[in-house]
Amino acid sequence: METMTQHSGNDAVLPLRYAAENSPTALWNDSADPRELKASIGFGAVGATCNPVIALTAIQNDLDTWRPRLEQLAAEYPSEGESRLGWRVVKELSVSAAALLEPAFEASGGRNGRLSIQTDPRLHRDAEALVAQAVEFSQLAENIIVKIPATATGIRAIEEAVYRGVSVNATVSFTVAQAVAVAEAIERGLDRRAAEGLENHEFGNVVTIMGGRLDDWLKAVAARERLLIEPGYLDWAGVAALKKAYRIFTERGFRSRILSAAFRTHLHWSELIGGDLVISPPFDWQVRINENRIPVDLHRIDEPVDERIIETLRARIPDFSRAYDVDGMTPEEFESFGAARKTLRQFLDADARLDALVRDVLVPAP
Repeated sequence: METMTQHSGNDAVLPLRYAAENSPTALWNDSADPRELKASIGFGAVGATCNPVIALTAIQNDLDTWRPRLEQLAAEYPSEGESRLGWRVVKELSVSAAALLEPAFEASGGRNGRLSIQTDPRLHRDAEALVAQAVEFSQLAENIIVKIPATATGIRAIEEAVYRGVSVNATVSFTVAQAVAVAEAIERGLDRRAAEGLENHEFGNVVTIMGGRLDDWLKAVAARERLLIEPGYLDWAGVAALKKAYRIFTERGFRSRILSAAFRTHLHWSELIGGDLVISPPFDWQVRINENRIPVDLHRIDEPVDERIIETLRARIPDFSRAYDVDGMTPEEFESFGAARKTLRQFLDADARLDALVRDVLVPAP
């Protein structure tokens, strides 16, 4: 088994770059911040993802750029309110990041080099509105991929958006059941295109599982129920779901890839290396993985999570089985899963905070 460790005599090679260059595992950056993305490309990144929280953070961290731009946009569109102006900035941020990824897009024939922009979370109850915005966003740049929530409503929107030629990603997604339902919706959309003779080029579709947010939720359940679980076991729940979903995608031949997001430990990268999937760490996690010379096992995806961990989590926390089993939930239950409710609220809050930021530009405090 080929492994690079910090004692391998190859310390000059960064772990992220080594894994990116020697395995089918694709590294994407979990931010559209152009400054971070440029550095991440240096580590081997060939794509980037974004969400309302990440977009808000990127804008807040570069107000010297975005405040005057917001002032310009407000002058150009005098009748528009804070929400529409804020989303204009999000789209501009995304287009700038997408331009940095064009070389990877061309080199991979469209499989990578993608910038993932998320639909407005305030539309999460309206499939038609999600589809319309997905189509709009897909036209911002050739290498845009659009995030739609993995809820019953979102899955209907995903199938229709794929049918209309949109490259998609799933968000608000934490479980094997969600990942499989999204992949099946993508297949239906692609099959509908084929049945009508529409072009089925490389769409680069991916299906996110937010492994760290699953871990967060199960830890919250354990704390609420006053459960004492063996130390470290709850850090493996998301990894277990990601590995199982990857195996199912491979067995069923889905034309989309699993994407690992929402990092809480390096396991969400190191345990998945070797798989034909996407791993999207925040930039600071990438820096820390490189700084700490985390060992790289090029076949780690094939190593199952310890069965004692799986059985303990099954026995103690029913929500783990709901997340781990392919039939653990129906699509109608996806939005009520604890991690989904918590994440949707965070995304909606980020939208509100972006509105407030724009408001401070439009109507400065006296």
